[in-house]
Amino acid sequence: MEKTFNSLKNINKIHMIGIGGISMSAIALVLKKYGYIITGSDKTEGEMTELLEKNEIPVYIGSNAELVKDADVVVYTSAINQHDPEFVRAKSLNIPTYERAKFLGMMLECYDTPICICGTHGKTTTTSMLSSIFIDAGFDPNVQVGSKYKKLNDINYRIGESEYFILESCEYVDSFLNFPHHTATILNIDEDHLDYFSGIEEIKESFKKFMLMTKENGLIIINRDDINCMDILKDIKDNLKEKNIKILTFSLSEPDADVYAKNISCNIKGFYSFDLVYKNFSHKFYLTVPGIHNVYDAIAAITTSLAHGISFESMEKSLNEFCGAKRRFEYKKTLKENILVYDDYAHHPTEIKATLSAAKQKQHNRIIAIFQPHTYSRTKELLNDFATSFSDADIVILSDIYAAREKDDGTISSKDVVDLLKKNNVNAHYIPTFKEIIEFLNKIMQKDDIILTIGAGNITHLSDNLKD
Repeated sequence: MEKTFNSLKNINKIHMIGIGGISMSAIALVLKKYGYIITGSDKTEGEMTELLEKNEIPVYIGSNAELVKDADVVVYTSAINQHDPEFVRAKSLNIPTYERAKFLGMMLECYDTPICICGTHGKTTTTSMLSSIFIDAGFDPNVQVGSKYKKLNDINYRIGESEYFILESCEYVDSFLNFPHHTATILNIDEDHLDYFSGIEEIKESFKKFMLMTKENGLIIINRDDINCMDILKDIKDNLKEKNIKILTFSLSEPDADVYAKNISCNIKGFYSFDLVYKNFSHKFYLTVPGIHNVYDAIAAITTSLAHGISFESMEKSLNEFCGAKRRFEYKKTLKENILVYDDYAHHPTEIKATLSAAKQKQHNRIIAIFQPHTYSRTKELLNDFATSFSDADIVILSDIYAAREKDDGTISSKDVVDLLKKNNVNAHYIPTFKEIIEFLNKIMQKDDIILTIGAGNITHLSDNLKD
């Protein structure tokens, strides 16, 4: 099947500002495959810009207004400055400009069955699990996920030949409200992105709008255990009924849910097994990724798959072989004396708790958690929550905050988190730089320790410099 993007008729050349982003690069590669001329620019070189160049998509490092002069359309990431020379030139030439999410939504309109995975936590893992199940079941889906994944040949997208498009869908800046969908899988709703949302009620309103966007005769898969999810569902149930949208709830243990788990057990590696119950049927599943949060993600993926007619038996092998997406409790290396090093993308207090809980279930001497807070606004707004998130770690180290899209106004620092951790009797240390952290680790590491780098910034690179 050769996909025709009706929204891009009479379009030949597309220029992309911020093309090296995880989503932008995937969009670029898909469009290239379907014959569009793609050019792009980005602030810095990286793995994705290298991949684009290998696929004959030229990437300019920096900004050059001349690049857009013959483009039919300009797509830009929300992270760019509105004074960016390329963006300003496109506007002056009256070239149509689209923010990434809006443009991706235009592409999704051309698929019969977009499946959007959303929620504050677990999106990447659930999207990856679901993609594996659909691929192995022969559904040949199109996929876009927020991390590299082995099943997708260590990239973050897949071009299929079906009308299924499985998409990780983020609520930040209401991005997911651009995505038309047949199926919405809602994992959880928690307080986050408080540089954009005023609080949990505004976040719930955003999710409510997203659910109401579900196509007629579509599907909503939702977490029965999450109070915010259930609050929203109660408010809009009649609206969904009018559109003949089928609702399936899932739960970790609640028999009132349409799909739920029982007989959950954990082995010494921290891997879980469980029986999954649907109607009068039950099936045993075994996971090889650690942590109870991965059981939740698996149940969500299973429920979504069941709703699309995939059998328990077909899913079993896919989930048993699932080894995790990149930066999701990713094994990095083993140092001398069996010191295991892992890396995780967790950057919200709830995610940190889940990650450390998973680490605790593995055989170990001590857990040394190295956390790089992500954005000043999140650190400030959730300060007290961060201070209670590290109880499962024996030693906690905080580096300086990773600014990302923000500037330091001097009102919050990692030291503030460390001070509160110490009040909670946590063995916590503020060590600002990676070089100093590595020197400290080299002094304190012991046999059978687990070292876990945590955060959404560049903390992932710290383990590269850890040596025997």
